[in-house]
Amino acid sequence: MKVGIVSDIHCNARGLELALAAMGDVEELLCLGDSIFEYQFSNDVVALLKKRRAHIIQGNHEEVFFSSAGERARAREGLDPALMEFLANQPPRRRVEIGGKAFLMVHSTPWEPRGDYVHPHSARFARFADTDADFVLYGHTHVQVVRQFGRVTVINPGSTGDGRDSNNDRQLSCAVVDTGSGEAKVIDFPDPRYAPPV
Repeated sequence: MKVGIVSDIHCNARGLELALAAMGDVEELLCLGDSIFEYQFSNDVVALLKKRRAHIIQGNHEEVFFSSAGERARAREGLDPALMEFLANQPPRRRVEIGGKAFLMVHSTPWEPRGDYVHPHSARFARFADTDADFVLYGHTHVQVVRQFGRVTVINPGSTGDGRDSNNDRQLSCAVVDTGSGEAKVIDFPDPRYAPPV
């Protein structure tokens, strides 16, 4: 089975649409949090994730938006209450079994306290593999990585909505995993918000 992975969409609905097109036919879609951005909510992004029956977790931006600090933001006109409730009910981490493989989905780190930015060069990076899963998926840093630790593959797809990774010229990105072969690849594509006028 092919599994699509997106993260850190940050309200960029067009970026999510392009990621889905770039991934092609995937049987399952996983979203690693921060589908929204600070005090902004995107009906379009959340509706598309829901329509695709994505497995979703919350990131730090959802945590702020749905906290007491986000009360005024949630009261803005035009926001779909049902979509907000749907996203508010998503967990901060999730474990799913797909194609006989175990996927652990976290936004920042599998360990507490959550919220650290652990980059691939960090001495703590190998801790991502200290888990009983075939794939550990995380976002938060906007820096893409695919790295093997024994039987565990650690993947960060980069950002599907707000490219910050200088290693891919700050393009947007997503990832696809083939559960049969175990192959994981990251796909880069330009951010449509910064495309030159035609």
